[in-house]
Amino acid sequence: MSDDRDDADATTTATAGDVTATYYETDGERVLTFDREGRTAAIAQNLDGYAMLKVRPTPDGDELERYYGFDMALDHAAELLGVGVNDLPVPDAASDMGM
Repeated sequence: MSDDRDDADATTTATAGDVTATYYETDGERVLTFDREGRTAAIAQNLDGYAMLKVRPTPDGDELERYYGFDMALDHAAELLGVGVNDLPVPDAASDMGM
């Protein structure tokens, strides 16, 4: 996966407690990353929005699991970070990820 971003203004972030979420789009994917005290998790979906969500340990990492629903992908990301799913901030631009 490339980390080439067409427009830096398209990157949005949200923070809740010690978790920071960043949403951006590459040439082929929508990516939502989470960072908590050096631990990371990423959720990716193709730009068309019709594919399953891929959970990765990092944006460029190997896929750990695929999910249809955003809620299940968020649950896995929260587990990777060691927080509850309700502790994950989700930028508005990412709120419609999933099938």
